[in-house]
Formats: sequence, structure tokens, C-alpha cells
Amino acid sequence: MHFLPEDINQYVEQHSQQEPELLKKLQRETFQKILQPRMLSGHFQGRVLSMLAKLIRPKSILEIGTYTGYSALCLAEGMQTEGNLYTIDKNEELEDFQRKYFDLSPWGKQIHQYVGNALEVIPQIDVEFDLVFIDADKQNYPNYFDIILPKIKSGGVILSDNVLWSGKIVESVKKGDNDTEALLLYNKKINEDPRVETVLLPIRDGLTVTRVL
Repeated sequence: MHFLPEDINQYVEQHSQQEPELLKKLQRETFQKILQPRMLSGHFQGRVLSMLAKLIRPKSILEIGTYTGYSALCLAEGMQTEGNLYTIDKNEELEDFQRKYFDLSPWGKQIHQYVGNALEVIPQIDVEFDLVFIDADKQNYPNYFDIILPKIKSGGVILSDNVLWSGKIVESVKKGDNDTEALLLYNKKINEDPRVETVLLPIRDGLTVTRVL
């Protein structure tokens, strides 16, 4: 979802760092072979994730929602030399696709894949995180926040994707639209929780940057 005119979006991409060749190949293969390729972070948002990770310099990253691995590789660009990235997805059919591209990158041995329910997997990862990226089922965003907050270092950052939800967050919520209801709750929650500070960026479909105090 783009909220800016297409010509402005094109200008923004043209005047942002180009994506690495490996990510171009990953994007092409995702669109050729995988269902719902729009779920991919893509060039501009991927460069935003990369830049934020490079500024944060995390030693440990948690990603909730791997899809085909594009965003994981963007985040890994900013990871410390001895760092590790832990990524969780419920779709086991994508595991081999992800691993192929992880192993083609410089961080193959540092990226650890998990398949399953993130709410069950996260407690099993005995790590304190510097950076968390949430890009999974929207109805669990509030639950993800609750379960990861105790596992994030002071000064750590949570990035949350799709928080504008194609503009539905400012429209009348349709009956049974549980995703929008959950995102409205989540956006309010992370803006009002005294343990964190949050800024919502109107990038692509909305990206919040939340810093743990």
C-alpha cells in the first residue's frame, strides 16, 4: 500500500540506496513462485530497515514473520559481526526458499530459522534482543508486544510493519474485521505504554519505531 502519488514513490526509490543484487534476485523469484508476493518488504522499505539496523548496530535480532527472507537479510546488514538473527514463520513450505538465500548471503550461519507459532517459539529463545521486527498476523500484534518487551534490552528497538493497514485504521471498522481492531489496539498500546516511546512513520503501509526505555 502506498499513500503517496506513484511518481513521488518512484522518485523516493530512485534517490535512495539501491538494493543489493542478492535481494533483487530474491524479489524476482518471490514474484515468480510464491503466493502473495506483495507481502515482501521491497526495495524502499528494505533500505529503511537496513539503515535503521545499521544505526542501531544490534547484536541480537528477532524477526516475527519471515516470509521469503527479504526483510531478514536487510536487517542482517546492520548486525554486529558476531551477531545473530532469529526469525520465525508459521509456513514451513517457505523454509527451504528462505534458507537458500540466507546461505547465499554473508550471514547464513548467523540466521536461525524457526517454524511455528511465534507466541510459543519466542519463550524458547533464551536471548535478550536489541532489535525486534514484527511483520506477522495482525491479530497477535498486541500479544507479541507483551511477550517480547521483557526480552528487549533497555534502549532496544521494536519495528512494527503494516500499522496503517491500507488506511483502514482511520475508517469505520467493519463488523468482523479483527485485524483492524487489533491494529487499533496495538497502535494505542505502544503509544501510551510508559515503558516505551513510539513514532509512527507513514512509510509504505506504516512502520512504527518503538524504543524501550
